[in-house]
Amino acid sequence: MKHILEELEKRRGQARMGGGERRIASQHAKGKLTARERLDLLLDEGSFEEFDMFVEHRATDFGMADQKVPGDGVVTGWGHINGRLVFVFSKDFTVFGGSLSNAHARKIIKVQEQALKVGAPIIGLFDAGGARIQEGVDGLAGYADIFLQNTLASGVIPQISVIMGPCAGGDVYSPAITDFIFMVKDTSYMYVTGPDVVKTVTHEEVTHEELGGYRVHAMKSGVADGAFENDLEALTQIRRLVDFLPLSNREGAPVRESYDPSERLEASLDTLIPANPNKPYDMKELILKVVDEADFFEISAEFAKNIICGFGRIDGATVGIVANQPQVLAGVLDIDSSRKAARFVRFCDAFEIPLVTFVDVPGFMPGTKQEQGGLIRHGAKLLFAYAEATVPKVTLITRKAYGGAYDVMSSKHLRGDVNYAWPTAEIAVMGSKGAVEIIFRNESDEAIAEREADYKARFANPFVAASRGYIDDVIMPHSTRRRISRALKNLRGKQLANPWKKHDNIPL
Repeated sequence: MKHILEELEKRRGQARMGGGERRIASQHAKGKLTARERLDLLLDEGSFEEFDMFVEHRATDFGMADQKVPGDGVVTGWGHINGRLVFVFSKDFTVFGGSLSNAHARKIIKVQEQALKVGAPIIGLFDAGGARIQEGVDGLAGYADIFLQNTLASGVIPQISVIMGPCAGGDVYSPAITDFIFMVKDTSYMYVTGPDVVKTVTHEEVTHEELGGYRVHAMKSGVADGAFENDLEALTQIRRLVDFLPLSNREGAPVRESYDPSERLEASLDTLIPANPNKPYDMKELILKVVDEADFFEISAEFAKNIICGFGRIDGATVGIVANQPQVLAGVLDIDSSRKAARFVRFCDAFEIPLVTFVDVPGFMPGTKQEQGGLIRHGAKLLFAYAEATVPKVTLITRKAYGGAYDVMSSKHLRGDVNYAWPTAEIAVMGSKGAVEIIFRNESDEAIAEREADYKARFANPFVAASRGYIDDVIMPHSTRRRISRALKNLRGKQLANPWKKHDNIPL
């Protein structure tokens, strides 16, 4: 018996070494951790249970029969994050560059199926060079099978992808289907076709970073939801994100004990809005002063900065927060901000996370670039997302809420449950200056100035909307946290169902 146990330990030791000491040293030299080191940081100490440690590929072409490594380039299994179950896979760049074989794919699919079956999040750590060319169509089949599982799991369990090295070709589409994608600065990149192919086809000369680094995807394309300085920060922040999320759509998000009183008043909010209606202020200040202990996990912080999305807690319970940011483009809604917020709203609705919306929006962005880019359809995504959402929705208008953007930002007309306004709110079709110049275009400048003052008095306040019942109450800014907390408590028993349908047809 002893020699059998010794053989087992020997085989386990070989599997844990991946591609061997030389390749592990090379990985460290690039500033990257190995697949197993990453899982050690991501999961609670001693909680990892590995699947398929001894799986090997079955390819025989191109000399592959003589090149077999236990595990075949991906480490899979399950463990805990702060005591809560998660399933994981971590691609091992030291083994065949982390490339995907059919056996490699089968390992990932096994944990995907298990996560879906038991109802637990799945986290994928990507560091790989794409499909294993020697396997041909078997590798492509493996990719497609993974994509199918991603699609079936969407809206059922949270799916998180962390790009920690190369992610190219077919590898990029699995993260693209997941709920959140994060990158590591300067060591990760993702693209469909690499620089060599780009040069051949389009004659462009670009680096990996220029084509698919974090500056591209976390700041410009919006493909990534954020980027972190190194592997350690990335994995630490993923642990933090998971704490905000439910394990599946079958249960609620965890409620944490909070030492921040829900009745807390915040006097500084009474002076947050500048006297000049055209002067910006930082909406994040409001968010941090409303959520428990100023703990806010922002999503896509560097992309479409004119809207803020992220998770916080109020009275210990997770909420999704969407807020216009007056400091960037005056908080206007454009193509990118509409896409960003719509996706976030739909995630929250899928996982029964209540939505809190802070509104200060002058309208939709005008211009040929926006119209030619499809602003109508992209703006409709956010409208659609809020309209179909059945979770509790609490909305606060702090200042401007003009035109169609007022409607879109979780208004009462889109089944907002509780809609508040500060006394500084202005709810109208458009700003007073533009309005009177259209209505009274034939009058003198002096007359128009008088009309503008009259328009302001009549519409640059929340009371007309409140008189129609579109605003439930005009509240004091310092009581914002208390009022939102009470509204959310009142809505815990909310039940609302949309008409039966196979699925909706959101304006993609």
